[in-house]
Amino acid sequence: MPKGTARTPMPHHHNRVPTLWIAAISLIVAMALRIVPLPHAWAAYNPDWVLLFLIYWTLAAPECIGFGTFWLTGLLTDALTARALGQHALAYSLVAYLCLRLHQRLRLYPLAQQSLSVGLFLLLSQFVIFWTRDVENSQILEVRYWVLPTLTGVLAWPAVLHSLRRIRDPSGTP
Repeated sequence: MPKGTARTPMPHHHNRVPTLWIAAISLIVAMALRIVPLPHAWAAYNPDWVLLFLIYWTLAAPECIGFGTFWLTGLLTDALTARALGQHALAYSLVAYLCLRLHQRLRLYPLAQQSLSVGLFLLLSQFVIFWTRDVENSQILEVRYWVLPTLTGVLAWPAVLHSLRRIRDPSGTP
């Protein structure tokens, strides 16, 4: 090193490998929550946990979570929920585009506004799944198909956000 040249310390970055592992494990947990057997009366309240967790990881680590993750996770969700292959993959990819495009803005929103944005993402996903299901077979869904899982998803968002943030960074640094 030439004389008088200071050595610049490497910037401190979170390691991507642990983040990827934590994200993968959390998505497995989300899939388990998605297929947990609930009484028929409660099933309509079950939000799309997988999409909630994907949205979190897009906001927290956009460099680790991209279209491929959304697409693959959507295909796995289709297989788990016995849907036509590609329904969730298409819906999740559209949400991925919006999340990745808006992630810097969404991260700055207050929690209430962020929850409403998440609710819109959940509704978009449900619309795409409804649309692809309607192409598959003509079926009219009740209002509770749209309202209940979206509402519970919006209400669950703060818990998902804080829980995954705590798991991702136990020290509490932003």
